[in-house]
Amino acid sequence: MRGNRTAASRPSRARARSTAIAAFVVLAAMVPAAASAAGPQEIDAELPYVCDLPSGERAATVRISAEFPDRAEPGEPISPTGVTTTVELPAEAVTDLVALKATTVRAATRLTVGVTQEEATAEAVWRGTAQPVDLPASGPLTLTATGNVPSVTGRGDGDLRFSAGNLAVDLALGTADGTAADPGALTVACSPAGNTPEDGLLATVPVGRDAAEPSGSPSAPDASSGTPEPSSGTPRDRQGDRAPEVAENPAGSAAGREAPPCAYTEENPFEPLSMNAYITGYSNVRKQKGASLLPVSCVLLETKEMLAEPDENGNFIVTIKAEGELHHEGRMRTPPFRATFLTFGFVPTTATMVLEQTGPMTIRFDTVYIGTDIEAETFIRVPLKLRILDLEVNGTALDVGAGCRTEKPLRSAEPDPANHPGDHLLLYGKGEQKYAEDATGYMLLSGGPLTGEATIPAFTGCGSSGENLDRLLTASVSGPGNHIKQIQGQTCTPSAPVFGDENAAAQCTRDLQPYVIPVPER
Repeated sequence: MRGNRTAASRPSRARARSTAIAAFVVLAAMVPAAASAAGPQEIDAELPYVCDLPSGERAATVRISAEFPDRAEPGEPISPTGVTTTVELPAEAVTDLVALKATTVRAATRLTVGVTQEEATAEAVWRGTAQPVDLPASGPLTLTATGNVPSVTGRGDGDLRFSAGNLAVDLALGTADGTAADPGALTVACSPAGNTPEDGLLATVPVGRDAAEPSGSPSAPDASSGTPEPSSGTPRDRQGDRAPEVAENPAGSAAGREAPPCAYTEENPFEPLSMNAYITGYSNVRKQKGASLLPVSCVLLETKEMLAEPDENGNFIVTIKAEGELHHEGRMRTPPFRATFLTFGFVPTTATMVLEQTGPMTIRFDTVYIGTDIEAETFIRVPLKLRILDLEVNGTALDVGAGCRTEKPLRSAEPDPANHPGDHLLLYGKGEQKYAEDATGYMLLSGGPLTGEATIPAFTGCGSSGENLDRLLTASVSGPGNHIKQIQGQTCTPSAPVFGDENAAAQCTRDLQPYVIPVPER
């Protein structure tokens, strides 16, 4: 990207000041999002509902939390994040489920969200899944579901209003001996109570340059902005061609999800022991006393070797050796991530960067079987360079050149340099699994947290038009002691996919991509 060409004729002092600003603009993309020029709207709504239980209609409480952008432009998709739907069913629900001989329940939610823009309307379905819970001995039953929801795009100027509508709660019931209850599944239909505040309005997102700023709390909707009635199947009215566009999000598909594609292809087909998974996380930038969000990225894994042997204590040890690669649009890299911040507290800046894999990723997963329990540790080694793609200051593009990157891969201390030479990032994970319980910590198949520490090397190739940013970037960013925490999601095995049912959580989408999209943790 090209900056202002008149810069070449400026005095040296002005050029030095411009060079310093350009360097710190790049660094702004590596500090916490607290410096963001525009913060998201965080909503946390508690709404009264009426649910149709086996024993009759009962009052229930539904809490919905999410983050929306503070505004958008026409044609720009709006993707709510951090969506959580919590359903509190009354004590009568517990009595009804116990009568069916159920002792555990796993819930999936389907919330119909009405979207309006002036007189045009549309509907989106927010799907969520919950972890299995034991039925309480008394009192209400609380079910908390999370999930990714489809994006919505306004087709013109005007506020987009999101309102909660009907809710379906699908319950998978289990018994004390681990078998399904009779019936094994039950759907509870819920609808907003007559006294729902502001017709269930969740958020208002102004769209267009002339749109008003969003208020701290949702304003009362006009007569046309309530929850739309369910579609009757009749032809669309004259407003239909301006209705907000809702992205398709079929159940079990990766479409509409907030993650890049992560699938094997005809050119790169999967093998019997192939796996794929999503990763995300944070990396500290020690010199800046901040952290950079690592975007959700795809990793393709291939098991190369499996060894099994007893140790000196008579325990059984299984070692899995695998190789992997980051995968984005056919290249070994993370997706580019673009962020806007306020540099120096008042200058809006936007920067884009990626992490590029420059050699093989190796994984060693050691598991020790101690009776019926499992202990595991994992070492992942991967060479990664940080590349800066472009940046803008106050809407003006500055040219950092085509080769702005660290001159070497990130470097971790290596405990076994003879067998693992060269500069690379080392991540370590430890986990355990008790008999008949879920795993804790990190396991190669189920995922979890991996941690490491890296030295950021010097930068090279940064700048153009005679302005060299290498030394400034190196002095400001490069150095040791940068802590990294990566979260891996559940793997998908395309040759033996698990799509999920009442007995097992989903691992793969129907198009054989990872079902679980992890959430970064600090």
